[in-house]
Amino acid sequence: MTIEIELKFIATPQAAEKLAEKLAAWPHQHFAARELSNIYYETDDNQLRRWDMGLRIRGVDQRYEMTLKAAGKTLGGLHQRPEYNVDIDEPQLDIARLPAEIWPQGTDVSALQARLQPLFSTHFVREAWLVTFNDSEIEVAFDRGAVAAGELSEPLYEVELELKKGQRADMLQFAAELVAMGGLRLGSLSKAARGYQLAQGDAQRPLRALPLQKIAAKATVEQGMVNALSAALNHWQYHEEVWLRGNPAGKAAIAEALETLRQAFSLFGALVPRKANSELRQKLTRFEEQLEESDIDAETVCFSPCSVEAQLALTHWLVESQWQNWLDDKSKTKLQGSFKRFSDIMLGRINADLKETFVDVQLFNEFQDKATRLNRQLLAVHLLAGAYPAEEVYSWLAGWQELQHAIREKQERGLIQLVNLATRHAPFWLSSGAKAKP
Repeated sequence: MTIEIELKFIATPQAAEKLAEKLAAWPHQHFAARELSNIYYETDDNQLRRWDMGLRIRGVDQRYEMTLKAAGKTLGGLHQRPEYNVDIDEPQLDIARLPAEIWPQGTDVSALQARLQPLFSTHFVREAWLVTFNDSEIEVAFDRGAVAAGELSEPLYEVELELKKGQRADMLQFAAELVAMGGLRLGSLSKAARGYQLAQGDAQRPLRALPLQKIAAKATVEQGMVNALSAALNHWQYHEEVWLRGNPAGKAAIAEALETLRQAFSLFGALVPRKANSELRQKLTRFEEQLEESDIDAETVCFSPCSVEAQLALTHWLVESQWQNWLDDKSKTKLQGSFKRFSDIMLGRINADLKETFVDVQLFNEFQDKATRLNRQLLAVHLLAGAYPAEEVYSWLAGWQELQHAIREKQERGLIQLVNLATRHAPFWLSSGAKAKP
């Protein structure tokens, strides 16, 4: 088994033409283009997908390799997954040759093999470079071809960075140098994920509300912070795909993701000093200013260096725990404390703030003035409330969301009654708002 550490980018055809020239700036070894074909296998009920596994046979130069990628982590465009490779003589599955311990307990491997069928394929030409950057070796692969499932297909232009030797931080720093040429965006979706999308009919991706951030009850405050910021980044990248595929409402959802990031930094601001993320926040602000331009189109935004540099900086900040260098011992201790207890306190403060914000509001324009504050606090609740029973959280949220909707739809009547209903709802967190002083 190896742990594959890759950073994936979607490229424009124009950027692909600049790649070789850009890479010439570093010591490197070039590998001529080769044709690769990959067939991905699945059961009729997507059993491998439900196990977060991917199984393929790759063919290149009349040689074949069976690969299984097991559950791993994806953050931004950084993919870290255990990978098992087996050389085979012909393009025929033989999953009995994979290590037995990779399968969930009780799996009948023979029965599973009988259920596996080709689901989709990728065919592309790969050109590669092995680049030396600082003390690390990074493979840069440019893939150009297509993903196909049945009669559906879509073009494939990808640049993948794989850490062959050295430090992950070097690969992320190298990526920051590379994206400056423009025409790249971080690819949170693997080739396999895109293939599954096609196999399911390639329906338009719907807008998605920010979900409650599920997290273990015994998680630390630091884990909660990483979870919150990662959720906002995932929300951003998901809606990039929505916008790029023709739904203009994806732009507003990206703006919501940026607001969610701002709220996350605010929630944990007492523990992580502003100077620890000041450069990152500046990049996010520059991108937000670009996004606010009324006539800008999806491709210009999503492939702009401004967007990609901000996402990459956030990814780097999270995976390398860059805030640690700015913490004193007291802050480090607090970050290792209980996220559930932290959430109790913060949710109590949010509850008190919402009551104070709306208690004496009478006029509709006053409600409109306070709508931004309401939106931000409800986003914060989504980042904090994942360790509580979801039905209780949604029940509490419902009252405030009705008020939010009424203000947005300019329903001037009944707003005071909605405030009264929302403020009467019992808190779902362990320590009530009365115990947590704002």
